[in-house]
Amino acid sequence: MAKQFDHLSDVLTRFIEAQHIFFVGTAAAEGKVNISPKGMDSLRVLGPNRIAWRNLTGSGNETAGHLAQANRMTLMWCGFEAKPMILRTYGSARTLHPRDADFAELNALFPQSDAARQIYDLAIDIVQTSCGYAVPFMDYAGDRDVLKKWAEDKGPDGIAAYWDTRNRQTIDGAPTHILDPQEG
Repeated sequence: MAKQFDHLSDVLTRFIEAQHIFFVGTAAAEGKVNISPKGMDSLRVLGPNRIAWRNLTGSGNETAGHLAQANRMTLMWCGFEAKPMILRTYGSARTLHPRDADFAELNALFPQSDAARQIYDLAIDIVQTSCGYAVPFMDYAGDRDVLKKWAEDKGPDGIAAYWDTRNRQTIDGAPTHILDPQEG
């Protein structure tokens, strides 16, 4: 039932744009595999083989640490509300921090947020669809505003302090390079 493609078609791009949540999977050569749910207005399809998504400040920073070691990334969407489908994009991603030259240009594609921590620029190698027949129906009730309010309350200085104390390492102790490209 699974089908593979070398790029996103217009139909698959519309499917992605209709979803309210996606999942990102990364892993270094050793240590724990990370799978994180992502929502809000944080993803843009930039072409048939390119996706950018913005990572807002949160409790962990696994993706950045994993990509510093092995730039493999998988993104996954599930059709919860209507069409039963699972869509995965596999590829290599580069991490952009606010200090990096390309960050501002890509960050401008998203709503303003002081919590913007990284942008991941994914070059897609393989696209795969599968049936999704076992994925349950779930209704979208709306976005949460908790992270937005938390970031507004912290402000830029508070977020930078949070990065320093909470986001410098993965749970396996690998550097995430959040504040210093040479750390680790």
